[in-house]
Amino acid sequence: MVSTLDEQLAYGGPATHDVTNQAPPLTPYDASDDAALLEGLRREGAGWAEEELRRLGRRAGSAQAQEWAELANRHEPELRTHDRYGNRVDEVDFHPSWHHLMRTAITEGLGASPWADDRPGAHVARSAGGLVWGHTEAGHGCPTSMTYAAVPALRRQPELAKVYEPLLTSREYEPGLRVPTQKRGLLAGMGMTEKQGGSDVRTNSTTATPTAEPGVYTLRGHKWFTSAPMCDVFLVLAQAPGGLSCFLVPRVLPDGTRNTFRIQRLKDKLGNRSNASSEPEFDGTVAWLVGPEGHGVKTIIEMVNCTRLDCVMMSAALMRKSLVEAGHHARHRSAFGARLVDQPLMRNVLADLALESEAATTLTLRLAGAADRTIRGADAGGAEAAFRRIATAVGKYWVTKRGPAFTAEALECLGGNGYVEDSGMPRHYREAPLLSIWEGSGNVNALDVLRALSREPGTAEALFGELDLARGADARLDAAVTRLKNGLPEASQTTARRLVEQMALTLQASLLVRHAPPAVADAFCASRLGGDWGQAFGTLPETAGLDAILERALPDAR
Repeated sequence: MVSTLDEQLAYGGPATHDVTNQAPPLTPYDASDDAALLEGLRREGAGWAEEELRRLGRRAGSAQAQEWAELANRHEPELRTHDRYGNRVDEVDFHPSWHHLMRTAITEGLGASPWADDRPGAHVARSAGGLVWGHTEAGHGCPTSMTYAAVPALRRQPELAKVYEPLLTSREYEPGLRVPTQKRGLLAGMGMTEKQGGSDVRTNSTTATPTAEPGVYTLRGHKWFTSAPMCDVFLVLAQAPGGLSCFLVPRVLPDGTRNTFRIQRLKDKLGNRSNASSEPEFDGTVAWLVGPEGHGVKTIIEMVNCTRLDCVMMSAALMRKSLVEAGHHARHRSAFGARLVDQPLMRNVLADLALESEAATTLTLRLAGAADRTIRGADAGGAEAAFRRIATAVGKYWVTKRGPAFTAEALECLGGNGYVEDSGMPRHYREAPLLSIWEGSGNVNALDVLRALSREPGTAEALFGELDLARGADARLDAAVTRLKNGLPEASQTTARRLVEQMALTLQASLLVRHAPPAVADAFCASRLGGDWGQAFGTLPETAGLDAILERALPDAR
């Protein structure tokens, strides 16, 4: 008779690799299944887009779209500077999954199409779409955002806008470098920063020399960070005889020849790996003036408002996606005799993350509503424009700052599983810091808030007018508004971050007090304004309505 051990060795014995106590795949799921998102969509005037948003949400959460996201990041773009014969081509090759993501985004109106849409709320619908489609992959949001933001800047030169705007606002995605006017749809990129200045674009050294043809210049210089070099046209800052100016640079000239756009290298970035960011060199590069000479910053300022809003939106989308992943894992994973989602401390963590996510989503849609009404002229007295001016900078500072800490905590909810690449969480974590850097770091945005307060007094009035809409609803909020008013006269560069943080939290609290269920508003005010909170997520007070918060944010987590 053989021994028990011998039998096990001979016949396989008990299984050593049964998979138990692991969460099943999240997909398919509905990325638009978010009460705060849908309520904000209706509240800000785009309820007509709800059916399309729900359809996009189901597509974003599909196994196919999630696979596109993973593949686009695994197979990064590749630069080809020359063809086989030695001719410069400066092409960037992308995996097919990138093109699937881009085509969906453009077709679904996440590019510049709202500028050609007369329906009130079209810009809100786009932001809501970004909050949903952002559940896939963040890198391709860069060219869609720049294409959207290029339109108001281009309108400073009506003859150029007449030619290019219909193509930029098209819902046709047509990759490949060809004569722009011979394509069905265009993408726009931007070339602003240089090595020596970064965000201080007034120090740019790229020169613009006028030609004999009115409005046409040649550029010479080197840009430090120009994302999406495969785009068709670029807005570029350069020093003209009259000062820093804005120019339109096509990759292919009207006669079909390649414009000089030498891509020196692609950046090796922390995250955002699917998106190509480059260093192009201009040398006799043909460009068309956009706006008056010397008015480069004024020309691009509306563009900056648009891209900053997109930074807030993308951060909020990343938060929501990370929360959904964490909640799904907690619902299916057990430890110490109970599901993670039923463990009191894990519920506190998830509820705290849910509060942060809802506050970010609600603020995003409020900013989008202000943008939509300002752009359409549906803003009697200019209050919405003034609110948009200051609140977008406030939101850009705060929401993007919260992203890295949020994604780290959500990753930790998965434990070691979250630290492994195939969970997807490391990609979210690497992506999060970019949104605080892009379109001005935290310091740049905090100082921009001070600039708005000192140079545009109506912005403070608009902000406090918004906060007053919630007066009397919560004593902690009222006290925070009073503190904020009292602190404005003492605002300085040294304390700018503290001030903007107070503005952001007070604004988010006022929106939640007015629009969110009592459990959400009360917990947010108690923790963010009332001081009943620790230094990390998961430190909500004992009195917080965790069940109600989680039921709203993660209805399946029960």
